[in-house]
Amino acid sequence: MEPFLHGIILAFGLILPLGVQNIFVFTQGATHKKFTNALPAIFTAAICDTFLISLAVTGVSLIVFNFIWLKTIIFFVGFLFLIYMGWVMWRDSSQIKKHQELNQFSPKKQITFAASVSLLNPHAIMDTIGVIGTSSLAYSGTEKWLFALSCIAISWLWFLALAITGRKIGQLDTNGKFLRYINQISAVIIWIMAIYIFSQIFQSL
Repeated sequence: MEPFLHGIILAFGLILPLGVQNIFVFTQGATHKKFTNALPAIFTAAICDTFLISLAVTGVSLIVFNFIWLKTIIFFVGFLFLIYMGWVMWRDSSQIKKHQELNQFSPKKQITFAASVSLLNPHAIMDTIGVIGTSSLAYSGTEKWLFALSCIAISWLWFLALAITGRKIGQLDTNGKFLRYINQISAVIIWIMAIYIFSQIFQSL
């Protein structure tokens, strides 16, 4: 029971802060008329988290990140992607107009972006490896996997809840004004994260 509770508390602590993943899933819930249309983003983000947590718990990710050059490449690709992601969010905010259908991502685009913000986000990767991976070292056997499963379960439930919340807000925001502000604020946050990651690249060299 202790590993399970530990995983729940730790996963909540890591996933609650406003990050690129959270922003993307929330906006997809908010901008689609039907909740089911946002499922590609939800499932992709949750599956990617499941993949990263599994790698962290098995120790594979710790071995990979021992290679400084590989870590630098991942950070640099992540930096470029976040700059692009911020631009897309800012551009989409200008296209939200009163009484017009909100700009929506197709299932293919949702999957691509959700996978990118999950797997190319150095901050999320380092959280998974540095915190969840390290914490899992305190357990072995069944206890280790109970810990991992609790982290994974929280991830799935959180993304579902986030998209549902976004959907409710989207229904209330009939003229799109609030969503336009959300997109603009999200773009600025993403660019700040990109600058932080860029500074991390120099520190790792």
